[in-house]
Amino acid sequence: MKFLNSDLVKAKMDDFGFTIFERMHLQDSWNFIRKMTVRRAWNSVKILSSYYITKWIGKPIQWGKPITISFEPTTACNLRCPECPSGLRSFSRETGNLKKDFFRKSLDELSKDLMYLIFYFQGEPYINPDFLDMAQYASDKGIYTITSTNGHFLNDKNSRRTVESGLNRLIISVDGTTQEVYEQYRKEGKLEHVLQGARNVVSWKKKLKLSTPHIIFQFLVVKPNEHQIPEIYKLAKEIGVDEVKLKTAQVYDYENGNPLIPDNEKYARYTKGSDGKYHVKHALVNHCWKLWHSCVITWDGLVVPCCFDKDADHRLGDLKQASFSEIWQNENYQSFRTSLLKGRDQIDICTNCTEGCEVWK
Repeated sequence: MKFLNSDLVKAKMDDFGFTIFERMHLQDSWNFIRKMTVRRAWNSVKILSSYYITKWIGKPIQWGKPITISFEPTTACNLRCPECPSGLRSFSRETGNLKKDFFRKSLDELSKDLMYLIFYFQGEPYINPDFLDMAQYASDKGIYTITSTNGHFLNDKNSRRTVESGLNRLIISVDGTTQEVYEQYRKEGKLEHVLQGARNVVSWKKKLKLSTPHIIFQFLVVKPNEHQIPEIYKLAKEIGVDEVKLKTAQVYDYENGNPLIPDNEKYARYTKGSDGKYHVKHALVNHCWKLWHSCVITWDGLVVPCCFDKDADHRLGDLKQASFSEIWQNENYQSFRTSLLKGRDQIDICTNCTEGCEVWK
């Protein structure tokens, strides 16, 4: 996922030369850095060095364990967003919830090397009744934790539990500043429920005198809402949210244009070519950092290469049948890495991705 910085909002400089928002980001950065251990640092060095050696020699060399892993709490969702498999109910795989005991067993194998744990893939995490217990378990192991939510389940009780769980970062999708605009993408969503949920989390952070979670309003920029970009910054400031991130939208049917592609090309993943067709802005190159430092584990234990394999078509292993260490170095994984190095444009999940790309000149 590619995030865009915006200069639409200026913050007043304080006496130390930092803006209010910069100081908030420094706190979040410190919360991440303090998770580092000697073992995790050495693992990061091994991952990074093997990645660059691979780029140099053109053959897959894999040292170390993942720095980042995404666990999928559930594939279920309460909304009907038009470019989301969960929203469209279009999965060929089964819908279900990650089991707490299975999660703990899996994390126990990974926790000493893992720095960053992402609690989302498809679906709405808060639908899983054990989600916050799992977040607490990961936090207790000194892992930086993050989740992304549509914000409809952040009632007062869940908001307090979220703050108490030790979750480090909470991304709330707010794709419009009025109900009329918001619901054009977040089908069946209620904007006021989302905003009240954000207020609840902000309130409990203050009551409990805690700096986490770092709250982000994520604004998926599409044509219906691009005119509201200045307003989302104002709204976030009024509520007390720590940060706003603008996110470019991935659309599946883009070649002949799409009503979701923004008019301002700055906020689009696609550009119109001389042939009248739309193309991904970036040219694919035959390497990918994600395949070396991270992976995704679905709710039922399947290991897939990255977040673009939404239907888990590229199944590299199953944690119900093998340990993660065995899967990370198995023939399926090495074969997939080799295929990527030979021709990333031949892998279906890579063709609409911006990871490891070079900007067109």
